[in-house]
Amino acid sequence: MIAGDIGFDVARRGSRPLVPEFPGSLHWVNRGERVRLGDSRGQIVLVVFWNGASTSSVNLLGELRQLEKRHPDAFVPVCVHTPRYASQRSDATVLKAAQRQRLRMPVANDHDGAAWKQFGIGAWPTTLLVDVDGALAARLVGEGRGQEIEDAIIQLRDEQPVQTPATVSAPRNGGPMDVDGPLAFPAHALATETRLFVSDTAHHRILECSHDGRVLRQFGSGTPGNWDGQLAACGLQSPQGLAIERNVLYVADAGNHCVRRIRLDTGDVETVLGAGRAAYTNVEAQGGGLRVAIHSPHAVVSDGDVIYVAATGQNQILRADLRHQQVATIAGDGRSEVRDGIGGQSSLSQPMGLASMPGQLLVADAGGNAIRRLRFADLALTTLAGSSPWEPGNRDGAGREARLAYPCGVAIVDNRVYLADTMNDRLCLLDPFSSQLATLELDRALHEPQGMSFAAGSLWLADRNDHAILRIDPERHTCERVPVDE
Repeated sequence: MIAGDIGFDVARRGSRPLVPEFPGSLHWVNRGERVRLGDSRGQIVLVVFWNGASTSSVNLLGELRQLEKRHPDAFVPVCVHTPRYASQRSDATVLKAAQRQRLRMPVANDHDGAAWKQFGIGAWPTTLLVDVDGALAARLVGEGRGQEIEDAIIQLRDEQPVQTPATVSAPRNGGPMDVDGPLAFPAHALATETRLFVSDTAHHRILECSHDGRVLRQFGSGTPGNWDGQLAACGLQSPQGLAIERNVLYVADAGNHCVRRIRLDTGDVETVLGAGRAAYTNVEAQGGGLRVAIHSPHAVVSDGDVIYVAATGQNQILRADLRHQQVATIAGDGRSEVRDGIGGQSSLSQPMGLASMPGQLLVADAGGNAIRRLRFADLALTTLAGSSPWEPGNRDGAGREARLAYPCGVAIVDNRVYLADTMNDRLCLLDPFSSQLATLELDRALHEPQGMSFAAGSLWLADRNDHAILRIDPERHTCERVPVDE
């Protein structure tokens, strides 16, 4: 076992511990054969331990994709996925997570945690750099480490010329680029009485559709980017939650760390919140204007000229006054915990969904496996249902007796709260007054359901791992697939 954290400084050659071989229990979900560290001697190997439900992991993988472009063939990348939830132990789920991130490198399913233990990993994401001799040169924990990783790779290359990386075996089962259907991992379905808006997340676009799935307009070019424009002549990156206010559609543009505004009358797309980079300090410390950096927004709710944003990567809820161009933190101290309290004295863990009720917000606190209530009058944040980041489960019940697993979606209809319990592949009904949680039985299996809304007598749900939008009758418990762009 490799213990300790070597940190950023690259250890001196000759004093580095040799790394063990990958455990034989690893399942290589997008390769036809086992990947061995020993086969990469003479090359620098970059090993990332990650999790598909970790926002920090997603951000680090984005940094590494850019690093690969700047330094092609400089290192051999390998990703090891260790599960946090029971549903993540299957190869199929890990492959889907790799597809969402468009990972081309070998991806292993560490389903039993053997590699996690063997390499002494303590947090997602963790990056290990293995030198040409097969020794551990550096260990870096967390996201935002792209420049440090790049510097370390350059230092290792300068020690001794590295060999050209060996050709890896071709992906199987369609591989991680299998996102060529009409939709690719949609994150949110927002319906009105006449329209359906879809976050086509892995295609980096928003679709405006009729209720029968006919595409009327596209916003976003379809390739990742960050520029304002009109209709398809703009750049989005991994768009998530949506909100509509009169003739304006707001988009939580998670990959660009900003919120976009689409003027539906003209098709103009513009940035209203965010600096286009991830935040690592509170918005107040940055001055509180609309051009502050925010971190991975996944949900947005609108109320006139005010929007509320779930800043998932910073574990906070933000309030942005667009008229007065001010933004403030109204819940969360930045720590990844489930802790009730007032405003910044409370804690959230990767909030992914928002819905409004009179005088309050309901928060799908995904990483906390909980549903939270934020009261506007005094900014009191309380837990309605669920437990803590490390107590996921699948159990109906009242309040903290109930168990959820990474809930990402929430919709409210006449004081009935519908929840997308994402890692349990189920929908739930929550009574916001008694905190009683119950599973909503449906006639169709779900595959990591995420964002949803209610309109025209139906629930509209993004079933992300099935690349589908569903129209659900909650009274009859029936599901109908909407043929978007087919």
